[in-house]
Amino acid sequence: MTEQPSSPPALRGAVDLTALTGDPAAPSAASAAGGPAAAGGPAAAGGPTASSGAAPTGVAGRSGLVVEGTDAGFSAIINASVTVPSVAVLWAGQFPESRDYLDTVVEVARTYGGRFQVVSIDVEQNPGLLRAFQVQTVPVTIGLLQGQPVPLFAGLQPADQLRPVLDQLLQLAVQQGVTGRVTIEAATTGPDADGEAEEPALPPLHQEAFDAIERGDLDAAAAAYDTALKENPADAEAELGLAQVGLMQRTQGVDPQAARAAAAERPDDVAAQTAVADLDVLGGHVEDAFTRLIDLVRGSAGDEREAARAHLLQLFAVVGGHDERVRKARTALMSALF
Repeated sequence: MTEQPSSPPALRGAVDLTALTGDPAAPSAASAAGGPAAAGGPAAAGGPTASSGAAPTGVAGRSGLVVEGTDAGFSAIINASVTVPSVAVLWAGQFPESRDYLDTVVEVARTYGGRFQVVSIDVEQNPGLLRAFQVQTVPVTIGLLQGQPVPLFAGLQPADQLRPVLDQLLQLAVQQGVTGRVTIEAATTGPDADGEAEEPALPPLHQEAFDAIERGDLDAAAAAYDTALKENPADAEAELGLAQVGLMQRTQGVDPQAARAAAAERPDDVAAQTAVADLDVLGGHVEDAFTRLIDLVRGSAGDEREAARAHLLQLFAVVGGHDERVRKARTALMSALF
């Protein structure tokens, strides 16, 4: 099953919406967005999206940091998530704390420089989306990537707990080539929106890398990140970006079925196993990739063992050292080595 950004399971601060929706047979968020929700997660790069028109319809523009998601045109948001990640917040006007939480998400979003757009959905005013997402509590936060919903969490979350989940969502977006940005013009968070925000400028080499990714020039993106690291070896964002671009380069043009068949036929072949591990990480199957390479390290020796270990370290860099799955895999790797 595709792994997704996750959050604490407790629905802290969530408000029961049973009184607002009484249609247990309503379509799920998965059918609304054209694919599986909690079970499947976002489509892999090049996979199916919701552009077929299966989505409910609503959005007022795509240029701002925040847009309003409505029953009248939600398909525009779904389709736009093929190129720009979105974070939808479902709230209800009669529960002010859920509306306040939207403001918290928007304030956090400002610090990301337009890397994703916040979609404000008032479920009281948009019963179609309420039914489509089968929302039972508010607030609910849902990511959108490549036309697919990525369940994040329900309930109120403080800013410091929002950031790790958003970081994971954006890592997944980069892995899938969803690297577009929104131009921050006005903070249209709802009926009381009245401010404007300037998009924080990226460091020039980072911007150069993002622009290169958007036009499909991965070599230029890698070169920009590499230059940034030479100028500042402690640039963690450049290190992460370079690792993710490397993953995209290695998997570009690879036939997944052929790669998996080769790995099944040659379980001790480092090149075959690392190719599938790359595909697993690209598709969100992070733990599967780590386990595959740790088992390879455990069962190999000499140059082959070192090649498998080095490739695993590259994948650790793609996922990010702060990720709990990386921490667990590092421990397992040490056990396999010694």
